[in-house]
Amino acid sequence: MITARNIHKYYSDLHVLKGVDLDIKAGEIVSIVGASGAGKTTLLQILGTLDKPEYDNQTTFSLNNVDIRSLNEKALAKFRNEQIGFIFQFHQLLPEFTALENVCIPAFIKKTRKEAAEKRAKELLDFLGLKDRYEHKPNELSGGEQQRVAVARALINNPKIIFADEPSGNLDSESAENLHNLFFKLRDEYGQTFVIVTHNEDLANMADRKLTMVDGKILN
Repeated sequence: MITARNIHKYYSDLHVLKGVDLDIKAGEIVSIVGASGAGKTTLLQILGTLDKPEYDNQTTFSLNNVDIRSLNEKALAKFRNEQIGFIFQFHQLLPEFTALENVCIPAFIKKTRKEAAEKRAKELLDFLGLKDRYEHKPNELSGGEQQRVAVARALINNPKIIFADEPSGNLDSESAENLHNLFFKLRDEYGQTFVIVTHNEDLANMADRKLTMVDGKILN
């Protein structure tokens, strides 16, 4: 599902990623832990195609059997929209739109018909316990509800891979535990692959595998 070899990243003179090698199988939940500054978020952004590594002839990077280097910007944006879902620490919902409208946005970008997009969005919101929140705007939802709407948005296009960056970092302990359990329920229900950067040891230890980053490299 994810194969990366010799991934390097520089920001000016700062060498952030120092030759990361990574293999993640389809349907796996993998957590990435490490101290602040270890390179976790940078790696996640590169894996999610939001940023690019420093390519050389020893670098390879594929997602779902697609060579990411072979895609131009337009093809990459299409691939990202259809194959990848993102969940961030802060929900990043658009405040002027309802929960239902926020969830539908990636589907509209994909040019899914409005009726089909809303039907799928409602199915996801129902699954996530938000049946009575379709028309609520973000400021009318609790933190846990906002994050579940963000999860529904990440799932709307049935992506193969979900990347999550500190997804429970802004939640109280009960909401965080509910979100953690939800990831495993989603994996069992929809078969997605999850890559989760987290400082939450409980979530990290629940994963199928826990990878530790130190100084721009994965130790295990």
